[in-house]
Amino acid sequence: METNTGYRSVFISDLHLGSKHCNSDKLLSFLDNIKTEKLYLVGDIVDGWRLQKKWYWPHKHNKIVKRLIKISKDIEVIYITGNHDEFLRSIPNVSIGNVPVYNRYDHIGVDGKKYLVTHGDMFDHLMRTRSGRWVMRMGDVAYDGLIYLNRFVNGIRKMFNMQPWSLAKYLKRKAKVAASYIGDFEIEMIRYCVKQGYDGIIAGHIHSAKIREIDGVIYMNDGDWCESCTALVESQTGDFSIIQY
Repeated sequence: METNTGYRSVFISDLHLGSKHCNSDKLLSFLDNIKTEKLYLVGDIVDGWRLQKKWYWPHKHNKIVKRLIKISKDIEVIYITGNHDEFLRSIPNVSIGNVPVYNRYDHIGVDGKKYLVTHGDMFDHLMRTRSGRWVMRMGDVAYDGLIYLNRFVNGIRKMFNMQPWSLAKYLKRKAKVAASYIGDFEIEMIRYCVKQGYDGIIAGHIHSAKIREIDGVIYMNDGDWCESCTALVESQTGDFSIIQY
């Protein structure tokens, strides 16, 4: 991955600071090496859901926050709230140091195209009802179990010099329900963009990095920093791509 070319914009989400799933070492290395004019933090940066259940905040998570604050002194950093850090949504005109916090933001590309930047939970039908939110929280518990199991499996794979493997990604690809859920999520976003006159949308939320065009609208998802360790980047010429660190 080329981290020294100097991007116009970089988008990352789903760091889940305050959770054991945050890939702190890779994230710190990424933040130390990436060069960009603007950095977007696209939601679920802090995992308020898990912190409510049990406090977990290791020193490396402090280092990540300090690194982000340091970066914000040199470039523009924009924080978009997600469902796991939704506690910030109720605070008007909030900022963290030099970092303004928004629920959504409009990004203008090199070619003048307008992209909606949002975490994406507002388009998740499970987040719209009390029962749906309960399902999401139960799914969060199940995801925890998958991550722990995956670490055990990858520990064994490492002993045999095999590449890391994502159980959660494998199940998402194989499960028709998960595929349908992701597809519905993407279509909901596209419909909204068409109605509101956006050329594209940039989101996170579902931990699945992707760039695709649907009905003339560009859908882009920057992935996560629990498993994939991916970012969406915009080059100086306006081209978007996914990088995996």
